Amino acid sequence: MSKPRTLVELYSNRKEEQRYRRSVKQEMRENVLAKLDRGEELFPGIVGYEDSVTPQIVNALLSRHNFILLGLRGQAKSRILRALMSFLDEEVPVIAGCEINDNPLQPICAACKQLVAEKGYQTPIAWLPRERRYVEKLATPDVTIADMLGDIDPIKAARSGLALSDEFTIHYGLLPRANRGIFAINELPDLAAKIQVGLFNIMQEGDVQIKGYPVRLPLDLCLVFTANPEDYTARGKIITPLKDRLGSEIRTHYPVTREEGLAITQQEAWLSRDGGGAFDLPLFVAEIVEEIAFQARQNKKIDKRSGVSQRMPITCLENVASNAERRARLAKDTRAVARVGDVYAAMTSLTGKFELEYEGEVKGAEQVAREIVRDAIGRVFEHYFKEANLHQVVQWFELGGSLKLPEDASAAELLKQFRKIQGLVEATAPLGLKASVEPALLVAGCEFILEGLYAHRKISRSEERGYYAEEPVRPEPTPRPEGPGRPRRSYQ
Repeated sequence: MSKPRTLVELYSNRKEEQRYRRSVKQEMRENVLAKLDRGEELFPGIVGYEDSVTPQIVNALLSRHNFILLGLRGQAKSRILRALMSFLDEEVPVIAGCEINDNPLQPICAACKQLVAEKGYQTPIAWLPRERRYVEKLATPDVTIADMLGDIDPIKAARSGLALSDEFTIHYGLLPRANRGIFAINELPDLAAKIQVGLFNIMQEGDVQIKGYPVRLPLDLCLVFTANPEDYTARGKIITPLKDRLGSEIRTHYPVTREEGLAITQQEAWLSRDGGGAFDLPLFVAEIVEEIAFQARQNKKIDKRSGVSQRMPITCLENVASNAERRARLAKDTRAVARVGDVYAAMTSLTGKFELEYEGEVKGAEQVAREIVRDAIGRVFEHYFKEANLHQVVQWFELGGSLKLPEDASAAELLKQFRKIQGLVEATAPLGLKASVEPALLVAGCEFILEGLYAHRKISRSEERGYYAEEPVRPEPTPRPEGPGRPRRSYQ
């Protein structure tokens, strides 16, 4: 069945006519309920919010609220806003050529009212897809009220011979052009106070004032915003009356468990390399990368107010894969296998992802990052080897052994070196590795054990010597106390 192209065709189907008279918020409410009835996933790709954030968003949509997402950077706020498009109809009818997507059944702009008055039931209709019904704006201090609401266009007035006060001379801003859809503002507090005031009547009464002329535009919108909690306070840059007009305030958060973080990172990181050969990512390496973010979020040297984005483990894991890829090419290995050493090589993807407190500034970003990586390795190592007996390995170093790994050595050559350390290769069993597996995987497991022992301060490591054990400091002999008649002894 072809879609209606004129107003009379739209009126001919009474059921469809009533459907297209719905407001945007009512439309979204009905579509959410339909998805719930069908058991569909509401926010595909959003991990870790199933029992916390998602129910609150659903409640806001069912209540037909405008709402705001409060959270630190890297908490999928923008992705959630864009996912709201899925709750809109696939397409809706608009008056053809209208700048603000006027509903043919309920026109609000002067031009469309005049067109309907002239053409009546033959008014032409176009169809607006859901992708064009979502408008997003990043709030910056230079945004003007004209950008948001509109302005008088003197050129249009001169060409048409109209007065500047005539509604036909208006050049509409972003908000009117988002009519019949979703309007999203990222980082709401960064809007100037007068722009925030300009949102008042839009949200409550639907009135717009352009250049001092009151223009009645009852826009049909769902308004959604994001903000950092630090800015969204009385001390921040948000004005209280605007907060009062928001129906729901929803807090986002970072992954609660390492498993949730792993799922997000594996989903977002680019690991399926094109033309890079075979690549293996051992689970313990992926867990170390994820644990880095968890350790950073609780590190006292890092500013918690700015947060540690989930982009940190994503970009770190991509750099880990790239370093493994580069090393495999240099060593002529057939497979690229990620190792713990690759995490240190990915330091460039860590240092720019956090803000330091004063204590951290004194140490420097790279040193703080190295400490965090070491802590993460130690935490994951403890999970795998808490009950393992690695005394043989430690003893080998305590007896004077040392091992430095050449950067360009192949996996087979490194495995020969590792086999010299008594019990090291066999100790990889808790990782699910056997002596018969790919040499590169065994090498990764052996290196993980050595790095774990280093993280727990069982052995030492330096750029010059590689892995070794500190020589125990022998105490100086203490002279025996002199007694009556006992000659004084010399210890020279």
